[in-house]
Amino acid sequence: MKVGLIAIDGTKVHANASHHSNLDYEQLAREILKEAGDLDAAEDELYGEERGDELPEHLRTHEGRRAALREAKAKLARERAGRQDTNAEAVDVESRGVKLVLDPEVIVARAHGRQGWVREARHQLDEHRRLQAQPIPRSRAERLLGAEQRLQENLRVEREANDAYEHHRATAVTKDGRRFGARPNPYVAPEVPPGKINVTDLDSRNVKTPRSYTQGYNVQAAVNEHQIVLAAEVTLTSPDFGQLEPMIKATQRELQQIGVNDTPGVAVADSGYWHEDQIDNVVSDGIQVLIPPDAGKRDTPRRGWDGGRYAFMRTVLAGELGGGLYRKRKAMVEPVFAQTKHNRRINQFQRRGRSAARSEWRLITATHNLMKLHKHHLAAQAA
Repeated sequence: MKVGLIAIDGTKVHANASHHSNLDYEQLAREILKEAGDLDAAEDELYGEERGDELPEHLRTHEGRRAALREAKAKLARERAGRQDTNAEAVDVESRGVKLVLDPEVIVARAHGRQGWVREARHQLDEHRRLQAQPIPRSRAERLLGAEQRLQENLRVEREANDAYEHHRATAVTKDGRRFGARPNPYVAPEVPPGKINVTDLDSRNVKTPRSYTQGYNVQAAVNEHQIVLAAEVTLTSPDFGQLEPMIKATQRELQQIGVNDTPGVAVADSGYWHEDQIDNVVSDGIQVLIPPDAGKRDTPRRGWDGGRYAFMRTVLAGELGGGLYRKRKAMVEPVFAQTKHNRRINQFQRRGRSAARSEWRLITATHNLMKLHKHHLAAQAA
C-alpha cells in the first residue's frame, strides 16, 4: 500500500439504460397519461365503464392537458401506494427539496454571472440527491412519477438560483462602491421544466466519450504505482473538472479506514482536473499536485493562462523530477481501466441508480485489487 505517488483519472461506463429513454417534460407527461390510461383500461375491464374517476376526454387545450396530467399522477401515486407496505417513517425524499446555500463570494470567484449561480444550485441539488439516494423503482409508473418530480425540482432550484442572483445584483456593490446595472435581458422562468431525464435510470446522464456520447456515469479511480485502486467513486458530469479534491479526500478516507497512516505525497492527473481552488486546497494539506494546465493536443496556452501558477506548473513539469513523475501517470491508472473494460468485459453497470452504480464500481475495483494480490502471491511462491 505505497501511496507516495498516486494517479487519478476517470472513464465512462454505460448505465443499465438506453439514451432513447431520455424524455423531456412534454414526452414524460404523455407517458404518464398513457400509463394512467392503461390502468383505467384494466380497471374498466374488471369493474366496467362507470367508475367515476376516468380521465377527462378533452385534452386539446393546455388547461385540459394539465388537469389530465394532475389526475394521472394522482392515480399512479394511489396505485403505487397500494402496492407498498405501510410505513409511517417512509419519506418521499424528492418532495422534501433541497435548501440552497448560495455564497456570492464563492460563486463570483468561481464563475461570474447568472450561470455561476445556476451551476452552483444544480451542484447542490445533485449532492442532495446523492446523500438521499434511493433505489430506482422497478415499476415504470413509479419511475415516470419520480422523473416528473425531478424535472419539477430542477426548475424550482433554477428559479431560486435566479431569484438569489437578481437579489444579489439589486443589493450588492462592486469593490469600488458602485451598484450593479440593470440586466438588459432579465430571467424569465419557462412554463414547463426544461431538459430531459432518463426514465429507466433516473440518475444516469448522457455523458461525453472520446468518440460520441453514452448514457452512463463518469467513474473515478485513484491508484498507486502498483495499480492498486485506493479510492473509487461515481460522478454524473462528463468532464473530470472538480473531481481532484473529492478523490484526494476519498483516498485519505479509505486509507484511514484500513489503518494506513501514510498520506499521498504527490498526486498526478491529466489537464481535465485543472481546478485552481482545489489545487490550492490539496497543496495546503501537504500533498503536491502535478497537473498540466494545457491539454496534450494544444500547441499554445489558452488565452489568459500564462504567468503565475500556470507558468510555474509548466516549469515543474518540464523539469526532470516533475516530468518524470507525471510520465508515470499513464502506466499507473490507464491499465486499470483497460483491464476492467476490455479484458474483463465490464463496460456496463448491471444495476440502476447512482448509489447502486457506486457499490458496483467499488466491487469491480475491489476484485481488481484481489486479482493483483493473487498474482503477487503466485509470483512470490514461484520465486
